[in-house]
Parts: sequence; C-alpha cells; structure tokens
Amino acid sequence: MEGQAPVQGRTSDVGTNGVCMTVPHPLQTGQTGQAGFDLLVDGHPFALHARVKVMYCIFSNGEFKAGLQFMHLDLNSMSQLSRFLR
Repeated sequence: MEGQAPVQGRTSDVGTNGVCMTVPHPLQTGQTGQAGFDLLVDGHPFALHARVKVMYCIFSNGEFKAGLQFMHLDLNSMSQLSRFLR
C-alpha cells in the first residue's frame, strides 16, 4: 500500500472487479496501492499489475483477508483477466 513496504499475500478469489488476498497484517479500508500477481492464461503466465483500493479487511481463520478493488485496469489486463475467468 502507498507509503508502506511491499506486502506478500496469497490470492484466494479473483474476479472482474478485484481480488481477495490473504495478508499477514490488517490493511486499512480505503487505502490505495499497487497489487501484482500472475495469471495462467491459455497456458502462458501473465503478470497482472493493478492499482487497487482496499474495500474490506477481515480476520478469518487466523489470517487477514483483504478485498481489493481494481482501479482503472488497462485494456490488455482486462482482456487477459477476462480470458482467465472463462
């Protein structure tokens, strides 16, 4: 997130509007920053990097789950994400 060191997380759900990530520490709702993760599209890796906004962060099963909304995905990223989700 902006103004903080990078945080490693694990994706648990990816959709057209955003991603849910499991993170080691809570994130503040409304924070913005950059997120990046790889998608396997038609057998090839695609590195998706997006500006995101934290929509929620909950503590569940001993870990924090943060819902990140994509902000202004570029056309190529939208296309690759759509192909990944079909």
